[in-house]
Amino acid sequence: MRLGLSSFLFRTTAAIVVAALAVSACASPTAPGVSTAPSAAAGPVSGGTVTIPIGADPTLNPWSPNAFVESLFINRVIFDGLTKPGKDLAPAPDLAESWTIAPDGLSWTFKLRSGVKWSDGQPFTADDVAFTFNDVVLKPDLGAQNRASYAAVKSVTVVDPTTVRFDLSRKFAALPSFLAYNAGILPKHVLTADPLKTTTFNKGTPVSTGPFKVDKYTSGQSVSLVRNENYFGPKPYLDKLVFTVVADPNTQVAQALSGDLQIMILDNKAAVDRMKSTAGLSVVARPLVQYYWLSLNQTDSRFTDVRVRQAFVTANDRAAIIKSVELGYGSIANSPITPALAAYYDPSLASKYPYDPANATELLKAAGWTPGANGVLQKDGKPFQFTMDVGQRGVLEPVNALIQQDLKKVGVIVDLNTMEWNSYIQKDVVRREYTATVNWWTYPSDPDVFPYYHSSAAGKGFNIPGYQDPKLDDLLVQGQSTSDLEARKAVYKQLQQYTSEVLPYLFLWYPQEIDVLSTSLKGVPELGLRDAMHYAGEWWLAKK
Repeated sequence: MRLGLSSFLFRTTAAIVVAALAVSACASPTAPGVSTAPSAAAGPVSGGTVTIPIGADPTLNPWSPNAFVESLFINRVIFDGLTKPGKDLAPAPDLAESWTIAPDGLSWTFKLRSGVKWSDGQPFTADDVAFTFNDVVLKPDLGAQNRASYAAVKSVTVVDPTTVRFDLSRKFAALPSFLAYNAGILPKHVLTADPLKTTTFNKGTPVSTGPFKVDKYTSGQSVSLVRNENYFGPKPYLDKLVFTVVADPNTQVAQALSGDLQIMILDNKAAVDRMKSTAGLSVVARPLVQYYWLSLNQTDSRFTDVRVRQAFVTANDRAAIIKSVELGYGSIANSPITPALAAYYDPSLASKYPYDPANATELLKAAGWTPGANGVLQKDGKPFQFTMDVGQRGVLEPVNALIQQDLKKVGVIVDLNTMEWNSYIQKDVVRREYTATVNWWTYPSDPDVFPYYHSSAAGKGFNIPGYQDPKLDDLLVQGQSTSDLEARKAVYKQLQQYTSEVLPYLFLWYPQEIDVLSTSLKGVPELGLRDAMHYAGEWWLAKK
């Protein structure tokens, strides 16, 4: 199979990530050890239901601006992309069976599988791919999720019913990798009129191509999936996948302990020991291509001074956050490239910003902020005080409280505004109506972070701070334009060093994912749960 010019690049990166996964699963130098999942003793059997918790109602359209977190879990099961993350994390065939890159690097051609049908029985063709990108993703007025990832794509051309060509404005070495990441293809025959806002699709029973399809969507309760009888591949072993809405991490823990959940990401790390000691549960730690960040909105003039951003980093005891909130499952972050991408990660930056409140005070003083009578910093007669929105999700609430405490010690007053998760996403991420916020990014197993940092992604893209910098833009384009491994390593080392200096985001920490699985659940690949969702058709339940 011809995977194109950059196949070696992707597989080299992915192999290193997989090696890191294996090492982490055995022993972590920064966190307590955890058990590994037992192997299956017998062959797969059909039947049964697997229940997975999600934090809020999902949006069942991978390109909707509202499709975050819980939406990603389900969308990866029901909507196939052209590619998917392989079990080595390199891009693997999905709706496309092969792909090649042009000699000049300015187009990619994808050969699609023949005979694929949508869940309603209609044929899947190249027209669906062209519609998804030309009429949805590349339409700036629609504000499609992940649109910034495809800034280099000019258009998608239908060559024939089973062939499409992505025409580029510049080289885009990581395109197959990005197409494996939240890039499901939409049905043209259903969504031509309103591709992103059709409620019966996004909050109902959408037409899809994956191994499972939606059977029932009950808002505030659950989304039930059943086998898609029109799926092009082997039929799933499971009868059902049920995604149940459980917003409280403690309730998720209780339900896992009682056997009501079969697989989950453990946000409440304090429950690890209970999970490990409970018969019938397996606990696995996995490194992630993920980092947590504090975003300071660059429309606020207080945060455009890099000395203020640097002061905020040194004022926060990030090691204490990792110890307190993550129980040691993580490491300090100073750039967007995570240790899981070992071929690119620059370990020299790990100690760049040690916890140093005195240095933070000096940086703030240099930026014109001096203590007032009550100890609160002020400038031009105005106190340094602002509101930080907090989404009710995972570790965000305790993390925000710790940041609030640390900033108060250097004279900065932070008021916390706790919000229901979907409301928070709408306000802070979609509409950008915020001053400061903490969240995280998870991205493909490639160091191309263009969608999160390029100036073109400010506004409706993933550049949440709205930070714009021509030098950073140039580094991002350089990295995206070459498929030579050594050249990319050099570019991304420069990018890490530069972002750690100018701090578009304030980098907090690189987490590890703790997955909890029922020991009766088999066939789950050794991937983070989000990537493992692509293989839900291979999961099965052993008979007790």
